[in-house]
Amino acid sequence: QAITDVLPEFDNDPTLDVKSIDGLDYYTATKGGDVVGYAVKSYTDKGFSGHFTMMVGFEPDGTIHNITILDHKETPGLGTKMKEPKFKDQFPGKNPGDFKLKVKKDGGPVDAITAATISSRAFCDGVQRAFDGYKVNCLPGIEATEPDTTRADTTNQMKGGAQ
Repeated sequence: QAITDVLPEFDNDPTLDVKSIDGLDYYTATKGGDVVGYAVKSYTDKGFSGHFTMMVGFEPDGTIHNITILDHKETPGLGTKMKEPKFKDQFPGKNPGDFKLKVKKDGGPVDAITAATISSRAFCDGVQRAFDGYKVNCLPGIEATEPDTTRADTTNQMKGGAQ
């Protein structure tokens, strides 16, 4: 259901050809044989209560189609607001290639959830992880077996830039 929630309409079964690489799962959705999007099951360990998972849907050009939270242990009434439209609807239609996945407090454009900045930052981290993996493992002409050194380097650079 999460794949359907985050992608444009498709007519294949993306679960039949899932690729699991470096802790992320990649699903390709097609319609009439043409790729309409990619769903990436991502995660972050930076939540207020630790680990949570999400499904991020990308259109073929990298634009975020939609995001859904799959599993979390964030604080009820605070971090749980990341599932609400007021927060998560800031992302669809944005391309992380030119949309900084950072909260305003960290110099980005994302409105953090009041009293839940850590959860907001973690949400952005999980989406960035999905986008970095998407760039390496889903873009045409790049083999899915390519090592994730690009993602790891990008993550380290991002951490360094945010400190």
